[in-house]
Amino acid sequence: MSVKRIAQVIGIKPEEIEEYERIHANVWPQVLATIKKSNIKNYSIFRYEHLLFAYMEYTGANYEEDMKLIAADPETQRWWKITDPMQNQVPEAQVGEWWHTISENFHLE
Repeated sequence: MSVKRIAQVIGIKPEEIEEYERIHANVWPQVLATIKKSNIKNYSIFRYEHLLFAYMEYTGANYEEDMKLIAADPETQRWWKITDPMQNQVPEAQVGEWWHTISENFHLE
């Protein structure tokens, strides 16, 4: 099985940090189920000051299609309506990106 490692960053508004961390301590079960069903494993979000860093491993065969499945899920859309306003894009974000994907420079298995 091939694993695609993905790292992403986005800003977090200082006044939203406490609430963001509170709700992520208990992510809705349907949101988690959709992530798992879409072949995402080993998913973590870290915070450094006003920057969020996400790491995940994708084990499916069609990343773009699986991301569309996540985006089409009504419960995930409802979750994003809460979390998106808490965030702000980094200046490096590309057109069509919310979280900015960053390149891997080193990996040790």
